[in-house]
Amino acid sequence: MKKLTILYLLLIVWCSAYSQSGSKLSGIVIAINSKPVQGATIRLLNTNYISISDKEGMFTFNKVLAGKYTLHISDIGFAAVNREVVITTLDQSLSIQLTDAKNQLDEVVVTADKREEEIQKVPYSVSALSARQVQDYKVWNLKDITAIVPNLYSANPGDGRNVTGIRGIVTTSYDPAVTTYIDGVSQFSLDTYIPQLFDVERVEVLRGPQGTLYGRNAMGGVINVITKQPANELSGFVEAGVGNFGQQRYSLGISGPVIKDKLFFGVAGLYNGFDGFYTNLFNNTKLDKQHYFLGNYFLKYLASQRLSFTLNVKTYANRNNGPFVLAGTQKDALAAPFKIDQNATTTMIDNIFNASLLANYTGRGFNFTSASTYQENYRYYITPIDGDFSSLDAVSVVNNYGPGFNKVKVGTQEFKFSSPASASNWKWTAGIFGFYRYSPTKIGTHFGNDAAAVGSPLTNFTSINTNIERNYGAAAYGQVVYTFNPQWEITAGLRYDYEHKKEEVKGEFQPDGGNASVTQDDTSSSASFHALTSKVSLAYHITDHDNLYAGYSRGFRAGGISQIGSDPSQPPLFAFKPEYSDNYELGSKNLFFNNRLRINLAVFYSLVNNAQVPTLILPDAITVTKNAGKLNSKGAEAEIAATLLKGLDIFYNFGYTHARYTDLQVPNNGAVVSLKGNHQVYTPDVTSMLALQYGYSLGGSTKLVGRGEWRYLGDQYFDLANQIEQKAYSTFNARLGVSTKRFEVFLWGSNLADKHYIDYAYDFGASHLGNPRTYGVTLRTQF
Repeated sequence: MKKLTILYLLLIVWCSAYSQSGSKLSGIVIAINSKPVQGATIRLLNTNYISISDKEGMFTFNKVLAGKYTLHISDIGFAAVNREVVITTLDQSLSIQLTDAKNQLDEVVVTADKREEEIQKVPYSVSALSARQVQDYKVWNLKDITAIVPNLYSANPGDGRNVTGIRGIVTTSYDPAVTTYIDGVSQFSLDTYIPQLFDVERVEVLRGPQGTLYGRNAMGGVINVITKQPANELSGFVEAGVGNFGQQRYSLGISGPVIKDKLFFGVAGLYNGFDGFYTNLFNNTKLDKQHYFLGNYFLKYLASQRLSFTLNVKTYANRNNGPFVLAGTQKDALAAPFKIDQNATTTMIDNIFNASLLANYTGRGFNFTSASTYQENYRYYITPIDGDFSSLDAVSVVNNYGPGFNKVKVGTQEFKFSSPASASNWKWTAGIFGFYRYSPTKIGTHFGNDAAAVGSPLTNFTSINTNIERNYGAAAYGQVVYTFNPQWEITAGLRYDYEHKKEEVKGEFQPDGGNASVTQDDTSSSASFHALTSKVSLAYHITDHDNLYAGYSRGFRAGGISQIGSDPSQPPLFAFKPEYSDNYELGSKNLFFNNRLRINLAVFYSLVNNAQVPTLILPDAITVTKNAGKLNSKGAEAEIAATLLKGLDIFYNFGYTHARYTDLQVPNNGAVVSLKGNHQVYTPDVTSMLALQYGYSLGGSTKLVGRGEWRYLGDQYFDLANQIEQKAYSTFNARLGVSTKRFEVFLWGSNLADKHYIDYAYDFGASHLGNPRTYGVTLRTQF
């Protein structure tokens, strides 16, 4: 830590001395009627330069190095635009005209390749939701982007740990297949990431393997969340909402300068709670009542226009009275919707603390970023939780063994170098990444008086499993983009990852009544894994608005160590290998009618080797993971956005996935069964989302807004044997309200037809329903 502090201090001194030259770039932002636009945000992409236009529409950047840059200008009520600018040794001034958002689509900027660039120029499939769209779609949790993003499906059993899949590459364990980044920081595992959303600038979803730049667990894609950053002007928001089922949601935030042009702060908080959807017939009470608080805190120091330091802390405290609200079977779940019968109820305590320190330097010859992070999750059930999902006194799960267990800690460090913002023909990125993870878990499975009903030969005892996991790893990566001719662009990247895992396991059998326990011998195992991932793509920019691309990319999910079971006669640990995906993709990205119509199309073909297949072993409640097969996935995607008529916005996103196992060998009662040809789990064959929104002007900036959404999900399966199936279904959502530049009030409704459907199930049958019909009202003001 001392060495890291010294490095930061040296960086401040060196960069401050090096950052005294450059030219002044100033300008004015105006509307179509030539009136100045106050409050517009102007960013010089891939630099630390950001400004807010004053009441005369003016902005200024000082000491900008010579070169070719891109300006991104955005404001509420206007379509965001990009403007290329060439900086020389002379000062210059610009005039930038914004168009009303009801007459033109936004020009979207993303950080898919770890640098800011226009989404239409990125040579692979990327979806992006702006802050406005996150509110319009009512995306409160990352699982809500299901079908909004083509071929993406996400759900959880009630505990908040989302199972996410893209194009048939699915998260099936605590090592995700789709990795999540929040504000440039990898959310290392399902333990330490926060899926709830608020105060968001945008959400990006990179579809297909992203192993070169993002490394481990990006074999299906990457979800990249960017929250709003503090700037040189004081700004903030307040939001309040209520709905049925006792829904309450309140959030507020404020950010701005402490010392103008030098030190900035940001504070935002969210409270969300509701009374629950499920009734427990065992005691006739609501089972899944819950609430959580989420905090986001920023402190940013601008040492110079080229060097900044950002300290960010995120906290999450969840109290969930029904973390696993599942009926025993799919049939039971649909026959008696939102009614279950469980004798063991509890409250789940789920606390997450994430902190990061980012240093960003933008220079004449290169840009540099250092990201130091710490993540911690402490999660436990106050009293035992039902493990048989019934009223039987059969199985319950215990994990409240004190703060020495079930508290996951992760530290990561990344150093990234990249070409300067002014680079033109050659753009490059290179870096190193390292991490350390410590995960001590202790879980007891209690077998009660009715344990024989679930196959246990013994009753009234607890099988306690203690697992201490330590793993660390390092990676080096590089990617180059070369533009030639000048319409052609080629991208090539390579990454090497190394990871070491060690697990120590102890088993214990503890009879009820205080009798002496029986302890198995401690067992430990370690394994090391290596992965080499690559990427290559070719893009042809036919015009500034029409682009074609073809590409190959590879991703991997980390290998690990798995238990076989609690039987002491069996070898307790073994290593399973990393899982790899190879993806081939063709696509086109097109803009028509002066940016009023956007059509992006893609087809893909993916191969998965060493597929990691988890199996829950009952009644031990132990998940066994093995490399059990190969998967073939292919499909097509379309994203269409249009503002062809004044005030009418149309969005349609479609995905088709054909994902089958070409080889799959799974254990079954001591034998091995071939499931070759079966469908992948958690993968609807079709995702479709149509959204229509119309804004009617009531004068000035006030408008009446109506919105309707139709979401369709095709057939999907939740178990490898393809016995638990959810047939295709549709849901409908709507919003109606009044909006001004600074205030809005909306009535909203989700799943208006109150469709009952399975959204999550375990392979032994326990099933969870998607949310029923919900409705409410939300008020929001911002300044």
